[in-house]
Amino acid sequence: MEQLDLAIELARAAGDVLKHYMGRDKQIEFKGRANLVTVADKESEALIIRGIRERYPTHAILAEESGASGGEAGAEGKWIIDPLDGTTNFAHQYPFFCVSIGFERAGEILCGAVYDPCRDEMFSGARGLGSFMNGQRLYVSETDKLANALLLTGFPYGVRHKMKMAMSQFEAFLFESQGVRRGGSAALDICYIALGRCDGFWEMDLHPWDTAAGLVILEEAGGRVTDFGEGPFSVYGKQIVASNGKIHEEMVSVLRNLQG
Repeated sequence: MEQLDLAIELARAAGDVLKHYMGRDKQIEFKGRANLVTVADKESEALIIRGIRERYPTHAILAEESGASGGEAGAEGKWIIDPLDGTTNFAHQYPFFCVSIGFERAGEILCGAVYDPCRDEMFSGARGLGSFMNGQRLYVSETDKLANALLLTGFPYGVRHKMKMAMSQFEAFLFESQGVRRGGSAALDICYIALGRCDGFWEMDLHPWDTAAGLVILEEAGGRVTDFGEGPFSVYGKQIVASNGKIHEEMVSVLRNLQG
């Protein structure tokens, strides 16, 4: 699929930008009390957008730093870009961050690539074609009980206003699972489930660029993605439960009990 090939090419090139800045001055700015942006975010995004515009000048683009541009309602296609998912980690030289590029047409995410430059791990997937990490076909884990599962999550930037709910979810899953980790990159978290390193993930208040590429990668690996009520997931929604499919209903049940 030509869009997937381009996503992989640009994600790797953008990852080289991030590696270049890893040990250098990052010119950190604040978009909010806990939401950072660096020169690496901006250069990575500019590289990706330039590459897309050269190949697909009429496509729409939705990018974290520069917002929406081009393309009438994304009719021909929309690229959903996170040039650096895990900026806070990156700013502290904590090696858990990535580039995420998804491609959407007619409301469906068709393919995506997520690149971790620290581990040189390229996750990719396309509808009907499977998902892969550096050429290795991906399959979700066989864990079939929440009690045996390793879960991942993140806290929204507005967590100070939603502390009670975020911490109640964290506490509930901590008791019900084998363990919970908070890595700081939703795109990588979702890919880790596709790879079978972890079994489930949930989070509130994410953005389309956090989940678009990971969504197709996980589903093509046999995983399942819904909202907190087990309804259809949209990258434009504010709730995500992603899993290997086998513990999905148990995860949703935990969240429903908290809301009920």
